[in-house]
Amino acid sequence: MQQSFAKNFPARKRRSIGTGFSMCVQPSFIIGTNNEDGSDNFAPITWVSATCEKDDYLIVISMFGIKRTKQNVVRTGIFSANLVSVDMLALMDYFGTHHAENGKKDGVSYAVSRGEVLDVPVLDASRWVYECEVEKSVDVGESTTFFCRIRNIQADESFTGRDAFDVDLTKLEPVIYSGMYHSLGELLGKIGDFSAS
Repeated sequence: MQQSFAKNFPARKRRSIGTGFSMCVQPSFIIGTNNEDGSDNFAPITWVSATCEKDDYLIVISMFGIKRTKQNVVRTGIFSANLVSVDMLALMDYFGTHHAENGKKDGVSYAVSRGEVLDVPVLDASRWVYECEVEKSVDVGESTTFFCRIRNIQADESFTGRDAFDVDLTKLEPVIYSGMYHSLGELLGKIGDFSAS
């Protein structure tokens, strides 16, 4: 069986390119937090993933340094994770190139509402939003990784899936970051559709 598998999947020739930071496929989110004065704060974060704990899924998000967003998450323990779609790329880039210490980020127009379960700012332009509460954090050097309970998911009204796993990402048009911005092309299928028989 292993030999026939090898025939179907030919070996690739590779070369070592070093051990520095490299391409890592990551979804793009804009994280919404509350500043100490009650104003909204938004920053793009691409170190976002998920893990499973018993029957519950946790959002895992890492932040480096001492940015205002990280300080807000540490202080309040809550945030929104707003999925960035292709039509939001200019907004993500704006938030990524303008920093809180340089003043209010109001150089572009965007609409904000509040979370339905948690008191966090939510970007109205986002098609998929997680409202998250920190369960645990782990520090490694200047980086902090937060393990967070999902308290609510807001999905675009056009979402017709049976559950939060039944999602056609091509409809959400997420921005994928791996050193450069990318988008998705097509829905290829579900688990089991490609099993060797």
